[in-house]
Order: sequence, then C-alpha cells, then structure tokens
Amino acid sequence: MKLTSLAGALLAMAVTLPAQSYDDKAYSDPAYQTKVRAKLAEVDKAVAAGPYKPNWDALKAYTVPAWYEDAKFGIFIHWGLYSVPAFGSEWYPREMYTEGTKEFKHHVATFGPQSKFGYKDFIPLFKAEKFNANEWAALFRKAGAKYVVPVAEHHDGFPMYDSNFTQWSAAKMGPKRDIVGELAVAVRKEGLHFGASSHRIEHWFFMGEGRKFDSDVRSGANEDFYGPAQPKGEDSDKSVNPDEAHMNDWLVRTAEIVDKYKPELVWFDWWIERPAMVPYLQKFASFYYNRAAEWKSPGVAINYKNVAFPDGTAVLDIERGKLDQTRQWFWQTDTSISVKSWGFIENDEFRTPGSIIGDLIDIVSKNGSLLLNIGPRSDGTIPEQAQKILLDVGGWLKVNGEAIYGTRPWKKFGEGPTEVVAGSFKDTASKPFTGEDIRFTAKGKALYAIALAWPTGGKLVVKSLGDYPVKRVDLLGVKQTLKFKRDAAGLSVELPSAKPNDFAYAFKITQ
Repeated sequence: MKLTSLAGALLAMAVTLPAQSYDDKAYSDPAYQTKVRAKLAEVDKAVAAGPYKPNWDALKAYTVPAWYEDAKFGIFIHWGLYSVPAFGSEWYPREMYTEGTKEFKHHVATFGPQSKFGYKDFIPLFKAEKFNANEWAALFRKAGAKYVVPVAEHHDGFPMYDSNFTQWSAAKMGPKRDIVGELAVAVRKEGLHFGASSHRIEHWFFMGEGRKFDSDVRSGANEDFYGPAQPKGEDSDKSVNPDEAHMNDWLVRTAEIVDKYKPELVWFDWWIERPAMVPYLQKFASFYYNRAAEWKSPGVAINYKNVAFPDGTAVLDIERGKLDQTRQWFWQTDTSISVKSWGFIENDEFRTPGSIIGDLIDIVSKNGSLLLNIGPRSDGTIPEQAQKILLDVGGWLKVNGEAIYGTRPWKKFGEGPTEVVAGSFKDTASKPFTGEDIRFTAKGKALYAIALAWPTGGKLVVKSLGDYPVKRVDLLGVKQTLKFKRDAAGLSVELPSAKPNDFAYAFKITQ
C-alpha cells in the first residue's frame, strides 16, 4: 500500500481505545497486581524446587544442550506493529516521538501530529491477514534452519503472544491471533526447535521521548501501553536502572512465555545488563532451567549480550558481528538478512546468500551458531527477495550440511589472509573471503576444510595439513574422489573442472 493511501485509510478509521485501567499510572491496577503476585509465587516455587539455585555459582552447573550445539543455524523473526509504517527501522515507535529524526518528520507528514495519531493507532491496520505459520515453518525448514526464534515482545511493548498481563497484544487487538502460539505449533510440526525473544525490559525507556512534547504518550489513557516511558535508558547512561515494578513485570511476562510455549531458547537484548537486574536474571535462569528439568526437556538455553551473564551460565550472543578466534564456550551471532532494519521497511537492502553462507561457516568453525533474522510485512508475507536468499542458503546446506550440522571445532578454526573484524555491529567491516581462506570443522573421523571461495590455479592448498594423515579427499557435491598430495607446503588437492556451487566448498578429509 502506498503511503498516501495508507495514511488516508488510517485517518479514516475510528480507533477505539481500551478502557483506562491503570489509574493513569502503569502497573498500579489492583487486578494486574494480583496477577503479578500469583505469577511471582509460581516462579518462586519453581526456583525453590531446584536443581538450579538463583546464584551464579550454582548456575554454572548449566550445560548447553546438544541439540543447540548441533543445530548451527536458526531463524530470527522481527515482526510487530512497526511493520505497518514500514519506515526507518523497528525502532520507529521510539524515533517517531524523537523530535528532529527522519521518522518524526515522516510521521507528521504522513499520518499527522503525534497528539492526533500515535503509535497505538497503527494497531487496527496490523491485520496479519496473509500470515500462515505452516508456510513460514516449511520455508525455514527448506532454508536449512534447525531452530526458530520469533520476537515475542519487542521494545514497543506490544506482545505477539497471548499475555495475561496486558490487553494490548496481537492476540487481543489488531490481528487478534496468538502469533507466537501458532508459530510454536507449526515450527515443531516441521521438526524444528522453538525459541522466543523478550525485549520487554527495554520498554522502561522506549517511549520516553513522547513525554517531551504534545503527544498521545502523555495521555493517562494510554499509560498501560506506553508506560513507564522514562526519559533515560539508552547506552548513554549505564547507571540507569528500571524500578522494582518494571523488573517484576519483566520477570512475570518472561516466565509466562516459558510456561505457555515451553521455548527451548529464550533470547534477551542488551538492556538486561542493568546492575539492578542481576538478581532477576539469576531468578529467571533458575526458574527456566528448573522448568526444563520438570518437562524432561532435551535442554534449553538463554541468549544474552555483552556481560549480562557470566561465562558458562548461558549462551553469549553477538549482534551483527563475529569473533576472530575460537571461543571455549558455545556462542551465537544474530544478524539480519536485511541491512537497514530488523523489521520490514520499504526499500531495504539485502545481503547476498554467499555472504551469509561465509559467515555461517566462519562462525561454526569458531564454536558458534548463526541466528539469521527476517522481517515480514504487516500482512504476514515474507519479502520475496528474503525467501530466495533463504532457499539459496538451504540449497547449499542440503549438499554441504554434513560439514556444518553436528560438527565441533577442530584444533584451529582456519587459515588464510583475510582477517575477520571482531565485535558487535561489524558484520560488513571485514573484507570478502578468498579461495585461500579456509575454515575447519570436525565430526567423528572426518575433518572438513571449507574454502570460502573457489581456489585459483586448479588446486586447493591447505597449509595446516602438511603432516595430517589423509586417506581420501572428497568435495561435497562432486561424485569423483579427488587426487591429493602432502608435502612441506601443505595438503594439495586437485580440483574438479567445474564448481559444485557458487558459494563455498567443503572438502571432506578422511584419515
């Protein structure tokens, strides 16, 4: 829908707001407080039951489940109200209230002043009328993913699941569907593992800019959606902490996701590392790990950024970035198939299948997993370009997956001239890989040397394998056994006349 017609349709709709129930202040409603106390009691009971106690030393008994270490590749889904304006990024709900931003200017020009048309007014147009969880899950399986992690609630405070703690959710407004619940069923039907992400804690500050001028954020009638809407909270001030009411709200909502959908992975964004959150993180981890023990689950995991959890208590996640060395503890990169935004926006740019496959190989060689994000449109369709990229990745994995799934790091991650730029938000900082850039993975008696581009000169030279015992070398996707020799220069392998694919090349080396 063009912006002009979208704006006209929106402005023509009569938006009926939920009745004010929080006495002009988030978290003050007695009925809400009763629900919170009841859920906190459930959490405390599970924590007391063990075996995981809510302290870091006890939580170091945690082990990463084998399914996760074997999976290597998952799909992340950023889908919410922000897909309706489809402008800027998934931070549109914050930036549309931040004076001077392109989102602020766009919003006023397209939809009118924020006092008349606020973020809540996108809800009636978020219909998800073409959303089909089964079709999504089938696509993810064809893409070669082994786990799927939809955003259960983003910073904007609009849950995509059926929450008992708010009337503002996709299950009760907009599409009036339990999106997370539908995906949980469909994903598991395809034999994939299911996770969910919660960004609820960031809602403490996310809508705060809207309090600084005449906008609907300042209306008490909307407090239970936009609140707490505090003025500070981004990385500019590390000392900012949410209050007890908001941290309890975070805990009960996240525990609710666990109990309703039994996710095998719970993903958190960076803001959980506020100092005041430490006992809440410990309690949640204790609760979640103990719940998984009750379910006799094959194992669960928590993803965190930076230093929110100590090593060995959960799984580190690096946003839009990688590591330049093998990590002792299993870890994950989350990045997006799109360049400008995690959620759907018009005229986004997309990464190439080759760059994603190269990242996947590099990450796996260093004891990691790749969680690749897509951003569906508001109607529930996945952009065609994103679908094609996913299927290209899946096609490569169908042939070369044995060098990825179920593997473990070798004694060194690889060799080659191209240096990976380590750290978050560095996903486009490294130079393209060459045919001399090789990554190693291992499984059983097989060692895989994966060339990240087609080697030149008609042969692959692996310098690290000059003294490695080799009986046979195969190139996955090619039927013929390859000729090879070992000498002081390394393992030299004669290449076939034609490339088996256009992306990366997995050589299986058998002792």
